[in-house]
This record gives sequence, C-alpha cells and structure tokens, in this order.
Amino acid sequence: MMSSSTRRDPRIPNARRLRREATPAERRLWAQLRQLELPEGHFRRQAPMGPYVADFAHFGLKLVIELDGDQHGLPVGQTRDAIRTTYLEAQGYRVLRFWNHEVFENLDGVIETIFHATQSNNVAMPSTGAISC
Repeated sequence: MMSSSTRRDPRIPNARRLRREATPAERRLWAQLRQLELPEGHFRRQAPMGPYVADFAHFGLKLVIELDGDQHGLPVGQTRDAIRTTYLEAQGYRVLRFWNHEVFENLDGVIETIFHATQSNNVAMPSTGAISC
C-alpha cells in the first residue's frame, strides 16, 4: 500500500530507486556528507527538487551537489546539466558539480570545497540576523 505522500508526488519512487542504485561515487561521498555537522539541517541524498532529483541537497543552506559521470561530458549531457543548474539557481540554490573520478582521486578536496560552500552560505544567510565569523 502506498502512502498518501507517495501518491501525491510521483518523484518519490524514482528518488527511492536512485538511492538504492547509488553509484560507487555517490555512496562514497554520502558516507562523508552524513558525518558533517552543519547548521540548519543536513544533506539529503536523491532529493526531489521541482522536476529534478538532486544527487545531494541541503535545504537549509540552499546547496545542491551533483556528481557527474562520463555522460555529462557529452554535448547533450552538458546541455541538460546547464538547464538543470539554471532551474536550481533560479530557485535560490547554489549548485556544486564534481566529476565522479574526483570523489575517488581527491575526496578530501571535494569535501573541503563543499565544507567551504556551507560556510559561505552560512555567512550569507545568518539565521539569527547577526553575522558569525
């Protein structure tokens, strides 16, 4: 039996399938992202966002992380990614894109880039009205 929220949002079953079928790069990055202690919530994986499902999203910080495989280097993939990024940015999200191989070859650098983005987002949108350093 499907829950009422699943019936209302047709993206949810697809997001669940994508979570089950995560790529090795997604699994490796997720293991790190879930350990980050961040303000205003946490990252979600395969998060429905408008007509898309983002690889990782932090709704409180309005940050999306996408991992790109080889198909994203082809012209059609680049066009689709540009449309998707434009949509997400129009919704107020910052989008960070990494190649799958970067997760395997430079995981520390990827995490550092993401962490710095969460810090700059936190300064840009302070929840208390005061800018923290």
